Amino acid sequence: MQSFRTEIENPLVQKDIIELANKIELFNNGKIDEEKFRSLRLARGVYGQRQEGVQMIRIKLPYGKVLSNQLLRIAEVSDEYSRSRLHITTRQDIQIHYVDLKRTPQLWAELERDNVTLREACGNAVRNVTASETAGIDINEPFDVSPYADAVFKFFLRNPICQEMGRKFKVSFSGTDEDTGLSYMHDLGFIAKIENGIKGFKVMLGGGLGSQPRHADLFYTFLASDKIIPLMEGVLRVFDRYGERKSRAKARLKFLIKDIGLEAFKTLVEEEQNAIEFKSVAINEATYQTSTPVSVEAPIVDIKDTEAFNLWKATNIIPQKQEDYFAIGIKVLLGDFYTDKARLLADLVEKYAAGEIRLSLRQNILIPFVKADLIPFFYQELKKLGFAEAGYNKAVDITACPGTDTCNLGIASSTGIAEELERVIKAEYPQYLSNNDLVIKISGCMNACGQHNMANIGFQGMSIRTKDKLVAPALQVLLGGGNLGDGNAYFADKVVKVPSRRGPEALRRILNDFEANANGKLFVDYYKEKGEKYFYQLLTDLSDVENLTQEDFIDWGTEEAYVKAIGVGECAGVVIDLIATLFLECDEKIEEAEEALNNKVYSGAIYETYRSMVNAAKAILLSENVKTNTQASIISQFDELFVSTNKVELGNTFSDLIYQIKVFPPTKEFAINYLQSAKTFLQVVKQYRESQLVVKN
Repeated sequence: MQSFRTEIENPLVQKDIIELANKIELFNNGKIDEEKFRSLRLARGVYGQRQEGVQMIRIKLPYGKVLSNQLLRIAEVSDEYSRSRLHITTRQDIQIHYVDLKRTPQLWAELERDNVTLREACGNAVRNVTASETAGIDINEPFDVSPYADAVFKFFLRNPICQEMGRKFKVSFSGTDEDTGLSYMHDLGFIAKIENGIKGFKVMLGGGLGSQPRHADLFYTFLASDKIIPLMEGVLRVFDRYGERKSRAKARLKFLIKDIGLEAFKTLVEEEQNAIEFKSVAINEATYQTSTPVSVEAPIVDIKDTEAFNLWKATNIIPQKQEDYFAIGIKVLLGDFYTDKARLLADLVEKYAAGEIRLSLRQNILIPFVKADLIPFFYQELKKLGFAEAGYNKAVDITACPGTDTCNLGIASSTGIAEELERVIKAEYPQYLSNNDLVIKISGCMNACGQHNMANIGFQGMSIRTKDKLVAPALQVLLGGGNLGDGNAYFADKVVKVPSRRGPEALRRILNDFEANANGKLFVDYYKEKGEKYFYQLLTDLSDVENLTQEDFIDWGTEEAYVKAIGVGECAGVVIDLIATLFLECDEKIEEAEEALNNKVYSGAIYETYRSMVNAAKAILLSENVKTNTQASIISQFDELFVSTNKVELGNTFSDLIYQIKVFPPTKEFAINYLQSAKTFLQVVKQYRESQLVVKN
């Protein structure tokens, strides 16, 4: 691993990559447990895929901003380590597939040469911070949210408080009240506002999709911008301590808020503020690096098909707030494109725009800062790349996750049916090429990576069984979801389940009915007027499995008979509950606390100390077969079962010891004392563990 020991200048990044390389070696030599190793690699963006022996790599691209040199680097890495295909996700990341695990440290090192990271792209951490793709150019935005999304990303990357949470944590920023960042479905969603001349945000809390979608609660109608990082730190601390850890299905923040209530949660967050080092974190927009558009003479272009050009301009060109500049939307089918196109696109935006693209939540690409007189030239060049298809962010622009193509959790094809539905719309409903009311989304399973349950029309991959016990691919049809703006939305209703091959006919019936009877209403309003039962009656005969044909047992995008095969999901890491491993981690966290203390990062030292003590208490509880599901319950159960019974002598309660983290501000003096108390505590519990082993032996 010597090659990237010398090439990576950032010591934190170097440490990350070397640690990953060392852990891969330990894993391959059978010296580290598979589940423990999984949690580490997930936090480094390395994710198992459906095909055995290869990995999916998720590249973390905060708020979807990609500079031309970064896009070139990603293309180079995909060519060298993968199969030259890039996949844009619904969280503005890029994924590449079929990567050899042994080569992931080198891959990561290559990306970091252009400041591209894998860190915390997966796992139980703060995932990619997303934002409106038009941030910085939107004519309706009160201010550019990009510097704020960037600051949040940087503050919480590698932050000790969010490295081993019970589940993932998602954050979004919306530049306007249109809420294109989808705040209502995030753990924390921020919508830009200005009050009395002060920049700030409306804050939404506790949203999420998955099998049990939950609309986020209004947390603050307005929060000044310098308070968003302290607030988020408080939220993360509470989630880390009280969030579920035993049952993965109930471990998201939305379930904690549902259990204890919004006001109780808010009280816990407020109680954490004393322990937070920075009560105010001013975000200086002036230090944020913006891209500068080039000044270049427009090449002469001869547009032959003016009708196609005018349609493309009508659907794919977005006026900017900067005078005489426009953004160009590129509709990327299923979010998939190849490195040859990526290189040419990078070269194009570097020479004729601002050397930057933005990836969108709908798996598309936006090119900002194109001069008006360059639009015909861009159309000509993008057409050569196959990137000039009309319908950017319109009804024909269907979102879909990878589904059974590569995902372990995929039940039915999402990409195959998405391609077919787009074909149906283009051929039979061309008016929807310019319709931005209708939103169609598809997921291959209930986890909603394709965001199907917030769409006007959604499809979820499932399976159906005949009376003869034959299994066929199916689609759950969901209707009536929609973004209402300013943090408000509807989630879609589950209406009917149909064989996958009947998905196109279901779409035809829905669109035909909408065309005939809506009388100009938006789809979400029309659905609310008619109701679920109306659409169930419209579609229910399609759910009949008595008359399936041989074709119904072959999923879209494949020629082979359908086999339902669901692997183990890795949407969040699993931490192994072995006692020896937990004690080993305790020692590692003490070392990390000492390192943070030496670097004068007192809040980090304190939190690593806290995590060490929690792990030690958990190890002892597990040694007595006591099940735990939250950090708070670990603390209370340890007191009840070991301290109050005098099995472990601390001179005080464990709660009083460990919860000093909530009482004292993160000063050097407290960090030193807290660390020393933790070392003493570890000695005591390790002695207790040794006495247990003596008795057992």
